[in-house]
Amino acid sequence: MKKIFILLFVTTISLAQNANRKYLSHTWKNNVLEIKTSDGHYRILPYSNEIVETSFIPNGEQFNPNSHAVVKQPEKVKIKFSKSKTNLSLNTNALKVNINLAPFQIQYTDSKGSFLLAEKNGYTKKDSTEVLNFNIGADDVLFGGGARVLGMNRRGNRLQLYNRAHYGYETRAELMNFCIPLVLSSKQFAVHFDNAAIGYLDLDSKKDNTFAYETISGRKTYQVIVGNSWERLIQNYTDLTGKQPLPPRWAFGNFSSRFGYHNQDEVNNTIRKFEENKIPVDAIILDLYWFGKSVKGTMGNLEWDKDNFPNPEKMMADLTAKGVKTVLITEPFILTTSSKWQETVDKKVLATLDNGQPATWDFYFGNTGIVDIFKPEGKDWFWNVYKNLVNQGVGGWWGDLGEPEVFPSKARTYGGKADEVHNIYGHNWAKLVAEGYQKDFPNQRPFILMRAGYSGSQRFGMIPWSGDVSRSWGGLQSQMEIALQMGMQGMAYMHSDLGGFAGDYFDNELYLRWLQYGVFQPIFRPHAQEEVASEVARKDIITKAKAKKSVELRYQLMPYNYTIAFENSNKGTPLMRPLFFEEPSNSKLQNENESYLWGNAFLIKPITKAGITSTEIYFPKSNNWFDFYSDKKYNAGSTQKVVVNENNIPVFVRGGSFVPMIKTIQNTTSYSLKNIDLHYYFDESVANSSGQLYHDNGETPNAFEKGAYELLLFNSSVSGKTVTLKFNSTVGKNFTSETKNINLALHNLQPKRLFLNGKEIALNNDSEFVVIPFTWTASTSPEIKIEY
Repeated sequence: MKKIFILLFVTTISLAQNANRKYLSHTWKNNVLEIKTSDGHYRILPYSNEIVETSFIPNGEQFNPNSHAVVKQPEKVKIKFSKSKTNLSLNTNALKVNINLAPFQIQYTDSKGSFLLAEKNGYTKKDSTEVLNFNIGADDVLFGGGARVLGMNRRGNRLQLYNRAHYGYETRAELMNFCIPLVLSSKQFAVHFDNAAIGYLDLDSKKDNTFAYETISGRKTYQVIVGNSWERLIQNYTDLTGKQPLPPRWAFGNFSSRFGYHNQDEVNNTIRKFEENKIPVDAIILDLYWFGKSVKGTMGNLEWDKDNFPNPEKMMADLTAKGVKTVLITEPFILTTSSKWQETVDKKVLATLDNGQPATWDFYFGNTGIVDIFKPEGKDWFWNVYKNLVNQGVGGWWGDLGEPEVFPSKARTYGGKADEVHNIYGHNWAKLVAEGYQKDFPNQRPFILMRAGYSGSQRFGMIPWSGDVSRSWGGLQSQMEIALQMGMQGMAYMHSDLGGFAGDYFDNELYLRWLQYGVFQPIFRPHAQEEVASEVARKDIITKAKAKKSVELRYQLMPYNYTIAFENSNKGTPLMRPLFFEEPSNSKLQNENESYLWGNAFLIKPITKAGITSTEIYFPKSNNWFDFYSDKKYNAGSTQKVVVNENNIPVFVRGGSFVPMIKTIQNTTSYSLKNIDLHYYFDESVANSSGQLYHDNGETPNAFEKGAYELLLFNSSVSGKTVTLKFNSTVGKNFTSETKNINLALHNLQPKRLFLNGKEIALNNDSEFVVIPFTWTASTSPEIKIEY
């Protein structure tokens, strides 16, 4: 039977080839394999043991080495290259590339020889597009292609690659703001098509075990990436395209945001309501009324409307004194009716027509042009707008409409035609802001909230959001898929307008469920149109009290949340993780997006329908799980019905976890680790476990790399009826650690005797669980032994 299977497999692959492509010659030099064929030449370059780049350069074209996505430099990799009369092979210790010479075909396998993919026809040219197509296995589940609402398994879809907003979407959205030319397979490999121009990604829409990349122009380059786990695969992809820098700590707090605040009094009164109700808040976002009195006709002013904001510098200074950052919306469109129009025309910083005149067109907000951010003069002009406003006191930025929302093919930029740069406009806009901060504000981490981007946009600190989602249960239901998929594609801060944006649907249950989910998503930012208040502080008394608990829990979890953000900045690991990360071979989980992991410790099940009183949850088999609110135990690998109440969504903690928390604070200017509530979830079946807590000043860019940090390390070991907990720390050379008062909360563990640093201490059973208070001074390593 085994011989029959192999024969069928080889026959299938051998039928799917470009019979017209003939091998002519090859060279192997400096770890680059170049193969000349009858219609062009291949260039195969290993970036690491787990990443190989393949480029095809058709006859008559030159190789273009410039990538908008890739920042990694090729490593010095030990390659085994071999050749025979019939094939060439290039092998690392994790990835094998086999080139059959006649008929010509390139095939990729893992280190064990298991088939991943093979070029089918490879490169072909149509009338108006160019195509790279591939054979894949019949059982691959496919992810990627950016932000969509199609179900986790995107196989069977033909995905347009053209960033475009989908206003008011609910449970299906085929085309959205982030079109990333990346495909990930359930077999734990990925293919990234390294080209910016618009096109399509066909994920076996014809059901013939083929996927294809189709584009109008540009590079015919792709990288094949492998990893021995999902975490490792994403680490490799973000090694290739760049890691997300750690955002400022205040970005993990609560935002006050709506469309929009019309004047200075509205801003001040809104923050006053948060203060009066003792609702934590870290930032307020100003929509387009900061630069104009009307929605239409004013976009591109990019300066304060002094009638409604007579003293913005004082307003922002007063907010900053209260610990509240001011975030302003900006757009790249300069309307012909705006105050900046003539200036941008005179300075030649706009996209043009073929004749060199500014390109203009009509869209919802008026007749407009767009800043040519690819042109050095355009980039400098736009950055100077930001620079002046930062100097006035602006704390962060919201870049809207950056798909760009309307960008006709007739437009020309310094970087190429509109359709060639459309998908990288938002990407380069974020780059412009990030590089401006590095040059002019090097001690400040930027906050860059944007609606569109490209492969690698995470390295500029882009904080993506899921666009103008419907304010409905259907809108909420789509959010987990979008965030999980984007996290797998390097964009770990994908999040939604909490409560939903589009529509005037008024439903307090929906609002509260969305906020309860928001506690366990990357950014906590309620936002909506004017018809329905989005701010917690502006809700009715009952709803406000319930929503306030979600905000408070968000702040209590900040040490944990900031730590998983640190892990993302180092390894690229998503904050929100699909359950199949735990069980890669469990096919039932590969289309699951109703439950997910929040970091390593939490299992989350959002409630996305009205009136739910119970729900079924699968508990991954890697550990036992404990209810975050009641400590009830749920066995590993079980599926159980769980009671749902109105006060919270189901949240569970992995057995053996350490969860660091603090008491509620009004905003992150009061953040401190002087007092820490450290929760340890004992599970007798977990012999050893570990956790960590990352800390820095929350402001300095690259604090970890600069040695301006401390990392607290927690370890548990269970032997017989004794649990040993050890506490260690690593302190950077440019950080001063303060003494910490730890309240160690023991869950699911009733001690008989306790020992702190070898000395027996008294039991404290006054609370719902045993709490052990101790002081942790710098450069010490406390140890606690628990006999039970």
